[in-house]
Amino acid sequence: MNYFELFNIAESFAVDVDAITQTYRELQKQYHPDKFATANDQDKLAVVQKSAEINDAYTTLKHPVSRAEYLLKLRGLDIQHETQTLQDPSFLMQQMEYRERLEDIAALAEPFDAVVEFEQELESEIAGFQQKLTGYIESNENEAAANTIRKLKFMFKLVAELERLEDEQLAF
Repeated sequence: MNYFELFNIAESFAVDVDAITQTYRELQKQYHPDKFATANDQDKLAVVQKSAEINDAYTTLKHPVSRAEYLLKLRGLDIQHETQTLQDPSFLMQQMEYRERLEDIAALAEPFDAVVEFEQELESEIAGFQQKLTGYIESNENEAAANTIRKLKFMFKLVAELERLEDEQLAF
């Protein structure tokens, strides 16, 4: 049983994350190990394994990048632990520009406005990549989807770095 089947939803990139969260809560209630405290050891182990599978499925399905990677894995293209880098020169240039901008923002005495502006720009870029990814997955263009996932991974990592910078500024 794959994660989509476990959550009783269609294998698709476009999912209702709120519905997934609701199903997750229902499954966790059903398979919570405390409910099986008086069961035999074999049943206890089975419930613990089921609970772990539910957690893994939820973690995978709720985030767009991990959900897309999982869909590609189901199609026979596993990129979850790859070390391959992108061969797209324009995106590589964009990566360098984003890194320089992040460094420039970190050097500002009052970076808050610049952080907010950069976050909005990155969110817009991410939305565009997710829209492209949806199309690639739906049309079974798996290699194009894989390249878009690689770009999204960079973008989400950059957003996390920007959030850390913002947190550091708020701490002062």
